[in-house]
Amino acid sequence: MTERITGKWNDAALPTEERVEALLAELTLEEKVAQLGSHWEMREDPDTQGEVAPMEDAMSSGKLPFAQEIAHGEGHLTRTYGTIPLEVQEGARDLRERQAGVIAANRFGIPAIAHEECLTGYTAYKATVYPTSLAWGATFNPELIEEMAAAIGTDMAATGVQQGLSPVLDVVRDARWGRVEETIGEDPYVIGTLATAYVKGLQSAGIIATLKHFAGYAASRAARNHAPVHMGRRELIDLILYPFELAVREGKVGSVMNSYADIDGEAPAASKWLLTEVLREEWGFEGTVVADYWSVAFLEKMHRIAEDQAEAARLAISAGLDIELPHTGGYRTLAQQVREGKLDESVLDRSVRRVLKQKAELGLLDIAEDGSGWEPKIDESVDLDSEANRELARRVAHESLVLLKNDGILPLDPASTGKVAVVGPSADEPRTMMGCYSFPNHVLAKYPADTFPHKGIGVPMPSILDALGERFSQVVYEFGCPIVDYDDARLSQAKTGAGSESSEAIEERERNDAGIVAAARAAAEADLAVVTVGDLAGMFGAGTSGEGCDVEDLKLPGAQQELVEAVLATGTPTVLVVISGRPYALGAVADECAAIVQGFFPGEEGGPALADLLTGAVEPTGRLPIGVPAHPGGQPVGYIAAPLGQNSEGVSNLDPTPLYPFGYGLSYSSVEYSDLLVESAEIAVDGTVNVSARVTNSGQRPVAEVVQLYFGDRNAQVARPVKQLLSYAKVELAAGESKEVTFWVHADRFAFTGVDYTRIVEPGAIDLWVGPNAGELPLAGEVTLVGETRQVTGHRVLTTPARIS
Repeated sequence: MTERITGKWNDAALPTEERVEALLAELTLEEKVAQLGSHWEMREDPDTQGEVAPMEDAMSSGKLPFAQEIAHGEGHLTRTYGTIPLEVQEGARDLRERQAGVIAANRFGIPAIAHEECLTGYTAYKATVYPTSLAWGATFNPELIEEMAAAIGTDMAATGVQQGLSPVLDVVRDARWGRVEETIGEDPYVIGTLATAYVKGLQSAGIIATLKHFAGYAASRAARNHAPVHMGRRELIDLILYPFELAVREGKVGSVMNSYADIDGEAPAASKWLLTEVLREEWGFEGTVVADYWSVAFLEKMHRIAEDQAEAARLAISAGLDIELPHTGGYRTLAQQVREGKLDESVLDRSVRRVLKQKAELGLLDIAEDGSGWEPKIDESVDLDSEANRELARRVAHESLVLLKNDGILPLDPASTGKVAVVGPSADEPRTMMGCYSFPNHVLAKYPADTFPHKGIGVPMPSILDALGERFSQVVYEFGCPIVDYDDARLSQAKTGAGSESSEAIEERERNDAGIVAAARAAAEADLAVVTVGDLAGMFGAGTSGEGCDVEDLKLPGAQQELVEAVLATGTPTVLVVISGRPYALGAVADECAAIVQGFFPGEEGGPALADLLTGAVEPTGRLPIGVPAHPGGQPVGYIAAPLGQNSEGVSNLDPTPLYPFGYGLSYSSVEYSDLLVESAEIAVDGTVNVSARVTNSGQRPVAEVVQLYFGDRNAQVARPVKQLLSYAKVELAAGESKEVTFWVHADRFAFTGVDYTRIVEPGAIDLWVGPNAGELPLAGEVTLVGETRQVTGHRVLTTPARIS
C-alpha cells in the first residue's frame, strides 16, 4: 500500500479550482495520465461465450491487468454492475474492493469515477426496465422524463455509481438504422427538450449525465452502424447539433461522448472543431469528454487517420477528448510522448484538470474530520425494482403508447367483447418490451433462458398475453410465427446445388406456414383478434432492433407481415399492436385494421399499460416522435426537409409521404382548434411575438392533447425545411373543456446557417401553423421579420416556452 499524501486538495472548504491546481502541481506525468483512463474487468463466465462487441480483442490489445492498470491511479471504473449478473451485495463488494485498490495504489488516494449504462433504466441485474428513449419521445412530456431520470439516478447513486452513459441525442435520418430505438426521434426540438429534462433529473441525484453520440452518428450512409456520414456542415449545425447545445447550455450536462462515425472524413474523436471550438468555446461546456468505447483505437484501426495508438491518443487528447474508455489503451503512451516533445504537457494538464474538478465536486477528494478518506457510500438494501419504480415505469409506458387508428372499436369493454384471439410472437415474450440496452436483453440474453427468475429476465414482467388474460374472460393464444429465427432465416436462404431450397429451409417455411394458418383459424373463431408484431432487441445482429441490427427496408421482420394479412383475411375485427424499436411500414394493412397501437419498447410495465389503454382504463396520449411510413422502401430522411425532399408530384415515382406523420396520435375523444392569434404582424429580427390558439375537447372523455406549433421560412438564401416544429405543449382537457395555449417566440428560433456558414436571422415572411401533428395543421398565420440581416452569436434563445390558460 502506498503511503497517502494529503494536502489542500482534500479540504472541501476551499474553492474547487484551488484544490484542483494544488493537486495537479503534485502529480507526475504517469499519475496525470492515469486519471485519463479506465479499467473494465471483463470477468469470464462459463455460461456465456463470445465478445461483448465485434473486434473487441483487437481493440483491447493494450489492456493491462487491474493491479498494473491502477499503479499510478485510475480515472474511471467501467460497468462494475453492468457486465455480468450481480446482486447489489455482490456488486457492492466488487466495487468497494476495486475502489480500495485504486485508493491504496496511488500516492494521493484518489478514487475512480464508476460509470454505468442507464438508457432504459439502470443497466444492472434486477433493476427496473423503463421504456426506451424512443418511447420518451412519444410522451412529449419533459416533466415526466425528468422524474424518471431522477429515479434512475437515485438507484445508481445508492450503489456507489457516479456517472451514467445516457441520454442519446442523435437525430434519426434513416429509420433502418438499428439504434433508432435509443434515440428520442426525428425532431431536434423534441429530442433537445426531453434529453435536457433527462439530464436535469439524473444530475439532481448526483449522477453525471453523458450526452451521446457527438455528433452525426445516426445519419450514417445506408443506415449501417459505424458507416460514414456524408452530410454538409449546414445540416450538421442546424439540425444535428441543436439538441446537444440545448442540453449543454440549459441542462448543464457534466459529460459528452463522441460519435464513432466519420463526418465527411473527419472522425469526431479527433475533431478539434467539434470537441473544442463548438462544444467548449462556442457553447461554454465545462465538463469532460469521454470516448465511446474503443473509439481512440478506432482512429488507427478503423478510420486509419493515425499510424499507431500513440498517434491516435495524441490526436484525440489534442482535439479535446479527455478520457479513454472502456479501458486505457493509447492514452498510456501520453507520458512518454510529453517527454519526447510530441505533446505539450499543457494539453495533458487541460484534460486532467477537468477530471480532477469532477472528482472534487463529487466529493471523491474529501477527507473526513477523523482523517479517514473517501469510500463508496452504498445502500446494499436498496430495491432497484421498487413498487414506486414500477408505478413510474407504467406511467411512462401509458403516455408513450400511440393510438394510430380507431374505427370506434376501442376502448374495449371486457364484459361484452366476447372471445378474444391473441395472436403473434410479441404477445407472450416479455423481452419484446425492452430495448437492447436493458439488462435482460443486453446481458441476460447470453445465458440459458432458465438461469434467472421471471423467465430469465430477473424482474417480474407481465406479457401482453398475461395482461389481457387478466381483463378478458375468454382468451385464446396462437404464436403465429417467430419475430425472426436467425439460424432458420439463414437456412431459408440456403440453396441446394440445383438452386432449389434446402430440405431444412422447406421444413422451416412449412412450420411458419402452419403457425400462420393456426393463428388465422383462431382469429376466425373469435369475436376479436389482437395481433402483436414487432421487434426483439439485441446486439450486433442478435436481434431485429438494437446496436448493429440494421435492416434493408422497413417491412415487418420475418413472416409477420404475412401473419397480419392472414388474420385480416378472416374478416374478424382486428386490433394491430406494434411493439418495436423503429417504425415499420403499415400501408399495406392499415385500412383493414379496426385499430392500430404503436409502442416503442414500453418497458417492464408495457404489457399492463397496453391492456389499460385497450380497455380505456387510461386515455391514449402518446404522439409519434417519428413518422410511420406507408411503404417499406424509398423512405424520407424525416419530415424536416426542404421542398426537394417532399413529394415531388410525379417528378419521381417515389412518394416519401408517411402513412402517419410526426406528432400524430389519436385520443378517445375529439379536439377542435380555433382562434389563432399572432400578436404582431411584424417583429424585428431580434424581437419576440406571442402566438396563441384555443383547443377544445368536444368529446365525452378527457384528453391530453399535444398542441404543436410549426414554422416555415417562406424565402431564404439557402433551401430551408418546408415546416419544422417550433414548440409543443401537452394540454389536459376534461370533456367539454377549452384552454388557450400561448407560445412565446423569439426571432432567434428562426435562425439558420447562411450561405457563408454564419448563423443569421433574415428579414422576410415566416409561416406559422398550429395543429395536432405535422400533417394536420388547421390554423395558419404569419409574421414578418423586419430589419437588416442579423448575425446570431453567443448564447442564443433555444426554446419556445408555452403557457396554458
